[in-house]
Amino acid sequence: MPRAVLIAHRWLGVFVGLLMTLWCLSGFVMIYVDYPRLEPGAQVRGLAPLRLPAQAALGAVDIPADLPITSARVEMRAGRPVLRVAPAASADRPIPQMRTTPAAFDLETGRPLGPPSPAELRRIAADFAKGHGIASSAQPPTETGMDQWTVQTYRRNAPLYRADYGDPAVTEIYISGTSGEVVQRTTRFQRFWGWLGAVPHWLYPTILRQDGALWSQVVIWTSLAGCFLTMTGIWAGIVRVRRRRDGTIGSPYKGLWWWHHVFGLFFGLLTLTWAASGLLSMNPWGLLDSMGGFAERQRLAGTPRWSEMRGALSAAAKVSEQRAGTAVRIETAPLGGRLFLLAVNADGETRRFDAKGTAAPLREQELRAALAGTPQLASLDLLAEEDAYYYGRKSPARLPVWRAVLKDGEQTRLYIDAASGQLLRAFDRNGRSYRWLQDGLHSLDFPVLRKRPWWDLVVLPLLAAVTLVCATGTWMAWNKVLRDWRRWRRRRRPAGSR
Repeated sequence: MPRAVLIAHRWLGVFVGLLMTLWCLSGFVMIYVDYPRLEPGAQVRGLAPLRLPAQAALGAVDIPADLPITSARVEMRAGRPVLRVAPAASADRPIPQMRTTPAAFDLETGRPLGPPSPAELRRIAADFAKGHGIASSAQPPTETGMDQWTVQTYRRNAPLYRADYGDPAVTEIYISGTSGEVVQRTTRFQRFWGWLGAVPHWLYPTILRQDGALWSQVVIWTSLAGCFLTMTGIWAGIVRVRRRRDGTIGSPYKGLWWWHHVFGLFFGLLTLTWAASGLLSMNPWGLLDSMGGFAERQRLAGTPRWSEMRGALSAAAKVSEQRAGTAVRIETAPLGGRLFLLAVNADGETRRFDAKGTAAPLREQELRAALAGTPQLASLDLLAEEDAYYYGRKSPARLPVWRAVLKDGEQTRLYIDAASGQLLRAFDRNGRSYRWLQDGLHSLDFPVLRKRPWWDLVVLPLLAAVTLVCATGTWMAWNKVLRDWRRWRRRRRPAGSR
């Protein structure tokens, strides 16, 4: 090995080796505890049951009739029925007096809603606690800045208000000061393990993550350095294998050096794939950019105008009555040029209705007709089980779903919810490559290994072995650098000096 490469390997072993050891140790935590986030189902569970006026003031809502709308939904906010409308990204005119995204309107008056008052914040926190079975009441929500658990949500929801509960889990929720929605929830358990897992594993401290562009570059270049360190380590390990006097082949080292050399030879390639797949998770330089599902989503759902949405939403009260007061949200679900309504219960159960408020379960022929505007279908199957691309990681995926495979150049796969007709996931060629190169290699997420605890029995020993490689390499590099530094200092010392 060229001396310059060897020296670079040693110095990177001190700094990047320590970081890779930290990645490994935090990986043990990440296997079981993820970064705290408020899943959509948990947000829905925190809503109060819908109480809609017989005649909602939709006509008074100040939205241009021809404005393209992506989605609209009706739910409760602090005891008041509200309409939340998101204009299409292509719309050339915003919603008048738009304060939030989506824009929010009072369904009893049709007027735009302003920021929630202190009393409303307390009511929102109380409704969330009731929906999640939190017995204790929350402290009055107080305004908070960006912290470790809101780096992803703060800017689009600022000001944020945090409500602390006195329950055994020490739950904290964050409420948007613009929309009045609960946007994050954490517990003491999640916060503790988050500091030991996701934060070091993703290089996620607030001071770095608040600058998204800087954070991305730091992760990319440290991952590249980790790949270089591992490749040069594999190279050095191979060239230093020796034939002994008795004819056997093995390591010339003893002690800690032997462990690092031998384990590096056996597990160096796995270490490299984990470092490289971590790099690919950032999609550096757009290598695996994917537009899978973007055009198909537009063709499936279309972009209805506000006048059409308003007509369909007028049946929301009828739909709510049919759900016997159990619905907490009613949202629009356009499909194939027609508008439908989805009534969502607190437990996530979804029922579909047409624009007149009549039950309208999704039929196969209806879905085929909606897909007729896409490239020709290669197959359409109703899945009752997960497959290689549609699956849950730490919780089961929503089933059943329709899987549509298109005869386009990308062989795009669409996964469509069997209850609502909404597109859940889509994979083009790059999307499938990302799934195998990142999820497959980084998490060893292969169908044959997916079942627990078999996956744990394979991954935990492998992760322990890679941790040993990184930790011993870091220790040895540190000691070697110290010895080289001391030797250099002695050579620099004037003759006769101590």
